[in-house]
Amino acid sequence: MDQPTPDRSKRQWKFSTFVYFSSILFLLLSIFVLDFTTTDLYKFQSLRFTFTANRIYSYLQFLLGFYNGTPDSNSETVNPGSSTSHCVLWMAPFLSSGGYSSEAWSYILSLRRNLTHPRFRITIEHHGDLESVEFWNGLAKETKELAVELYRTQCRPNETIVVCHSEPGAWYPPLFETLPCPPTGYEDFLSVIGRTMFETDRVNPEHVERCNQMDHVWVPTEFHVSSFVQSGVDSSKVVKIVQPIDVAFFDPSKYEPLDLMAIGDLVLGSKMKNSGLGFVFLSVFKWEQRKGWDVLLKAYLREFSGKESVALFLLTNAYHSDSDFGNKILDFVEELNIEEPRNGYPFVYVIDKHVAQVDLPRLYKAADAFVLPTRGEGWGRPIVEAMAMSLPVIATNWSGPTEYLTEQNGYPLVVEEMSEVEEGPFEGHQWAEPSVDKLRVLMRHVMSNPDEAKVKGKRGRDDMMQKFAPEVVAKVVADQIERIFDEKIRT
Repeated sequence: MDQPTPDRSKRQWKFSTFVYFSSILFLLLSIFVLDFTTTDLYKFQSLRFTFTANRIYSYLQFLLGFYNGTPDSNSETVNPGSSTSHCVLWMAPFLSSGGYSSEAWSYILSLRRNLTHPRFRITIEHHGDLESVEFWNGLAKETKELAVELYRTQCRPNETIVVCHSEPGAWYPPLFETLPCPPTGYEDFLSVIGRTMFETDRVNPEHVERCNQMDHVWVPTEFHVSSFVQSGVDSSKVVKIVQPIDVAFFDPSKYEPLDLMAIGDLVLGSKMKNSGLGFVFLSVFKWEQRKGWDVLLKAYLREFSGKESVALFLLTNAYHSDSDFGNKILDFVEELNIEEPRNGYPFVYVIDKHVAQVDLPRLYKAADAFVLPTRGEGWGRPIVEAMAMSLPVIATNWSGPTEYLTEQNGYPLVVEEMSEVEEGPFEGHQWAEPSVDKLRVLMRHVMSNPDEAKVKGKRGRDDMMQKFAPEVVAKVVADQIERIFDEKIRT
């Protein structure tokens, strides 16, 4: 169903600008008056200051020189060396960990490295989540330098396309504390794109409304095109833009394995019998029900025992919970009432320490297979990272992974039924319940057929290089952006 075009003229530019700059001034005041007795706090506030100062300057220039649509010669904001005034302001959680951050960086790096004669410049702004010094410190030196450079790039808003790369609740006006996207409302920019996704079968009505305020809505898969349109998002706005995966960075030939036992904490299994890890299953996820950690533990503990040379490593982090993952697992096993095998439980390790971005390839290199029985994914970046590293992958055959996971390049896990989300913002939605029994079969099969698994792993990497490599996706994104600029120039 066609949706009416939102009347952007009704948005109060002056009020939104006042709120925006008031929050910025409050931030600056806090930076200068806080007593920096903690190193991490100092780094955190310094980081925020570094990446906010230039944006403040840019928008002050806009307020002084461009508010009435008549540029002032003294308020030039375009970089002197630039050959184009066209600009893209990409707003995303660049300074925090998580799927949106990882995806946003993959786009920025892809565009930067693969556009030889770009028709537009790029500037970035942190938005949508809290900054993390730990995450920033784990970025590659090249990425940090690029971040500083792009934050300093200044653009005229009326010549800028804004990409709001986050969940719709962070879009203007935001439903929680974050820099709004677009920063001063929709009418001040050339065009506004919402980049988002959902892990369930539908989109909330509030988010549908926010999507329809955008000029365009980019989603990663055909699954999302269907679910967004069926939920009421204007079909003319929805465009599929797949994610890139840095196959040069995630290249198994470049790395030695990470020492998993040095960073993992043993939760189940006996150290006395630990003469080596044997076959290693790896899973990477946030600690939440959606990720299917309960399904994984049920299948693994029912299929294997301590007499077998096998280990399961869980790289996880807290998500609206505490970090006592070891006791959470022990409590879960007790609730399952699984009788401990005579030879003891198979090894289960938890890695709850931060693994720097630069070390992720070594993490995958240390595993023999990747497994994630998720109930729903927007895309599933750890899955494609594992595939790029030639790992055989077991993942649920629903939602995001259906865009890239096949019987030829991996092991799609059968969905037993759909179930209702019982709590949280998506309560009442539907998501997948992957089969525990089929997961048992697949894990045993991958372990028992290493040659076949390696062939599928190699095919997975080949598919990542052919369909989702940075140079491939960069062209798709650039073509979309240039088409928007061309349409705006004609009108």
